[in-house]
Amino acid sequence: MTTQRLYSGMQPSADSLQAGNYIGALMQWRNMQEEYDAFFSVVDLHAITVPQDPAELREKTRRTAAQYIAAGIEPSKSTLYVQSHVRAHAELAWILSTITGFGEAGRMTQFKDKSQRYGESATSVGLFTYPVLMAADILLYQTNVVPVGDDQKQHVELTRDLAERFNARFGEAFVVPEPVIPQGSARIYDLQNPTSKMSKSADSHAGVLWLLDDVSVTAKKIMRAVTDSDGTVRYDRDAKPGVANLMTIYGAVTDTTAAEIEDEFAGRGYGDFKKAVRDAVVAEFEPVRTRALELLDDPAELDRVLAVNAAKADAVADATLSDVYDRVGLLRRG
Repeated sequence: MTTQRLYSGMQPSADSLQAGNYIGALMQWRNMQEEYDAFFSVVDLHAITVPQDPAELREKTRRTAAQYIAAGIEPSKSTLYVQSHVRAHAELAWILSTITGFGEAGRMTQFKDKSQRYGESATSVGLFTYPVLMAADILLYQTNVVPVGDDQKQHVELTRDLAERFNARFGEAFVVPEPVIPQGSARIYDLQNPTSKMSKSADSHAGVLWLLDDVSVTAKKIMRAVTDSDGTVRYDRDAKPGVANLMTIYGAVTDTTAAEIEDEFAGRGYGDFKKAVRDAVVAEFEPVRTRALELLDDPAELDRVLAVNAAKADAVADATLSDVYDRVGLLRRG
């Protein structure tokens, strides 16, 4: 039986990934690479849909790749590469854009949210066509499974529509992928505003746990996390969002359920609970931080690993793109 293929990626939009990226994505990817032929990309082409500093983008791209590896994404098991190192991503995106309806692209909720945030004058065509590039990312590798959060599921649905549309017009060129919300994945919320998702683009970093933060900073943020006046460690997302968020984080890094956490801290206050969360998160993050910084100390070796993996990705992507070019009738260069 042929191993199914998986694709996913994250933008290099900050110097460090945060707890939501680690718990909601990297921990799941680490497990899924054992089961799938996995392709993981640092999607730097997506990152330039908003203004960026060139030198900072290069540095953030390396830092993101280093954190993938440090978190357990093994380049010997998975194909881990930088999106812009494989030119077929941009080329297929153009082909797919010609079969994407203007209204169809305009209905994407992330574009609506970001365009409202930045304003019309600062909103690029690239941001508008972002989901089409994401479709190209996925379809290039004949992907069967795309692990996503709720906020990206709409983009995978567009990818499926484009794959089916292309296949109907030009013949079976693409596998139609399935979105999968990985079992055990969890949405992590801001420690100071636990009704908002933890995000690299948060207005304040006080409630964001960064993977590359010094352990003392991480510990302090957890101890200062918002809770409530109830004093009981009990999971209730609506009534006790701060406590529920800390329980989710603790459960993810200790592999325990909410019921088990409630039993463990029955009759104990938030002080004991926060200390346990602090210790568990520090124990989980510190080896990742240490390994990532080691990798970043040797950028030439990191670049070499990424280049080897980009060549592997190129081979698969170029085969798909060549077939697509033939099917749409583009003349081969003599």
